[in-house]
Amino acid sequence: MDFEKVRDVIVETLACEADQVTMEASLADDLGADSLASVELVMALEEATGVAIDDAELPNLKTVGDIVKYLEAHRD
Repeated sequence: MDFEKVRDVIVETLACEADQVTMEASLADDLGADSLASVELVMALEEATGVAIDDAELPNLKTVGDIVKYLEAHRD
């Protein structure tokens, strides 16, 4: 899963600007994702990618880069 696709899902789900979404951007601090928005984002990413994101991994997915790396490591 490439960064651009992840960025598009994040922009649509969190209603933020595309230029705010960088590999280093923190979901909570930079993009304003609260716990509900994070759940919505995970569901949108799972739907867009077909990759299931383990609930136990959620605390480790703090930045956009963390999400991209996770999805790349777990795609079929």
